[in-house]
Amino acid sequence: MENLAAGIIRHKKLVLAIFIAAALVCGVLFMAVNVNYNMSEYLPPEAQSTKALQIMQQEFPQAMPNADVSLHGVSLMEGLDFKRKLLDLEHVTAVMWLDDVFDLTTPMEMGDADTVGGFYKDGTAKYSVTVTKGKEKEGVGEIKALLAGRGTVAGEASEIEFVQSATGTEVVNAMIILVPVIILILIFATNSWLEPLLFLAAIGVSVVINMGTNAFFNNVSFLTNAVTPILQLAVSLDYAIFLLHSFGARRKEGVSVEQAMAGAVKESFSTVAASASTTLFGFMALLFMDFGIGADLGLSLAKGIAISFVSVMIFLPALTMCVYKAIDKTHHRPFMPSYSNIGKVLRKLGVPAVIIVALIIVPCFLGQSRTDFLYGYQSAFDHMTGGEGADEADSAVTVLFVPRGDAVKEERLCGDLLALPHITSVTSYVTTVGAGIPPDFLSDEITGQFYSENYARIIIYADTPQEGEAAFSTVENITAAAKSYYPSDVYSVGQSANLYDIKTVVRSDNMLTNLIAIISIFIVLLVTFKSLSLPFFLLLTIEAAIWINMAIPYFTGVSINYVGYLVLNTVQLGATVDYAILLTVTYMRCRQTMPKGEAIHAALGGSFRSILLSAATLATAGFVLAATSSNPLIADIGLLLGRGTLLSMLTVVVFLPATLTLCDRFIEKTTIKPKFLKNIAQPKEETKNENA
Repeated sequence: MENLAAGIIRHKKLVLAIFIAAALVCGVLFMAVNVNYNMSEYLPPEAQSTKALQIMQQEFPQAMPNADVSLHGVSLMEGLDFKRKLLDLEHVTAVMWLDDVFDLTTPMEMGDADTVGGFYKDGTAKYSVTVTKGKEKEGVGEIKALLAGRGTVAGEASEIEFVQSATGTEVVNAMIILVPVIILILIFATNSWLEPLLFLAAIGVSVVINMGTNAFFNNVSFLTNAVTPILQLAVSLDYAIFLLHSFGARRKEGVSVEQAMAGAVKESFSTVAASASTTLFGFMALLFMDFGIGADLGLSLAKGIAISFVSVMIFLPALTMCVYKAIDKTHHRPFMPSYSNIGKVLRKLGVPAVIIVALIIVPCFLGQSRTDFLYGYQSAFDHMTGGEGADEADSAVTVLFVPRGDAVKEERLCGDLLALPHITSVTSYVTTVGAGIPPDFLSDEITGQFYSENYARIIIYADTPQEGEAAFSTVENITAAAKSYYPSDVYSVGQSANLYDIKTVVRSDNMLTNLIAIISIFIVLLVTFKSLSLPFFLLLTIEAAIWINMAIPYFTGVSINYVGYLVLNTVQLGATVDYAILLTVTYMRCRQTMPKGEAIHAALGGSFRSILLSAATLATAGFVLAATSSNPLIADIGLLLGRGTLLSMLTVVVFLPATLTLCDRFIEKTTIKPKFLKNIAQPKEETKNENA
């Protein structure tokens, strides 16, 4: 470390040039990052909807409908004319309407009421439209322009267009709010007007490099693109604070600037490495999710933490050595109190906190596993549009693939499907052309819509939202009906079917990712403290905060997005266990020279300021995400992160100190060479003087 520090100081201008050049290159690369807005593409290969999508892509030239368009105040003929105009749009490949399932020359009263009403009712024409994949923003824009305010667009394509349009703007808005707030927090926490800018420069460079290197992946999810820069900034800002605080403390000892920086790099390396490793392992646990969006986010966050660590240990020392004179000139008096006696207040809350946690931890553990979850972002679309198109959103399309070859069986299946609750229309070869007409008698243009070499394609329309109990039960009913005729080789795809598969996959991910995160962090704590009991107490402290945080939606009757819940389980653990580590390290060091009461008092006084600063930064980042994002997946992550950070801080400064002192003897016996000072009773006057 001494050689590293010496090399950084000696070649500080070269180090600056390398990092600035890398940031500029990555800033350009960031513009080339391909962002994926379709969550269903992150389902594992073995998911049935993934297989169905492969079948559709390989065997059927026509894509499935992904937009529901409604046009108000039109006659049947006007509706038919509008269908032709939709087909003329550049990014619309197919339009399904009443004329495809019903002869418009026949009186409407003779048609099935549900079928007719699904496409035309009370002067409103409803179209099932296929927008070119990857061109949802352009295609939906063309449709809205054609509607000219006379109708609405809903469905998967419209949701993707909304997320695509909103996400980029909202990330910028979040940063515009977050950066000034963080600067304000840092001004209160530092003794120089310039230091906050150095912190942000070091982490900002690492954020730009991290986001730019995502260009080397095929694509990243919109969630990763939106959340990573904010989480990376908030989580790794502590590393820069540790280094510069150590640098400032050493300068006060009267050593040279070079010696102060070399000592700061050496001293803070192990602290920052321990802090980064717990966060890193928490993020890396997401790599083991079957639902690929977890691995996508986990890889980007883990990469970001590693880059932040390198930036703080190499770039920040070089930058500081170049501007330390300016730091001295911009010195100001401390705005934050020392908190040296905060232990007097917090220790009074310790025993009540232990009792409260003991009483609520089991109900919270059970409650957090029974929360009502969402899996898509239809609610965000409804909120963003003020409810516009909500009625049209209650129209789910499912494409069913069954083995080809038995027209009679296919006809019976279509009849059974049409009889299911919520099913309004079924479109297939046998319902459109008829089972009695052999496909060989017709052109490929007609039969290709319904038959491939191996499969028959059946399009099913339902009057349900994209997700929810009704939607998922309908998916189950469709699958059960199909398997009653075709026991194997049955696949379905569509927004509801995809979300149903996401629900199935992510629920199985929860236990695995949590277990991996807990075990990996337990090992880090075991090595750090050389104790069997301390890792358990520290993890219990943070897990209690996580369970309380995750149980609040259940007890308040609020639905949250499950991916946000799943991600935050590991993110909150990895990001906030540092608070517990800092307090415990300080306590164990003080315990070697003080009785347990004085040791915990000193530990709280010495670590509270750093914990408060870190928690304030991370919680602010979370609440800003929640306030600026209209996407519930991102907003839920923000809300859970902000609230969870504050809960973690509370359990660390209130519950953990009481646990450490109550279990002091047990900790001593289960730790290798703790070197605890024996708890010898002291005269009251002497104790009073020591506290003073």
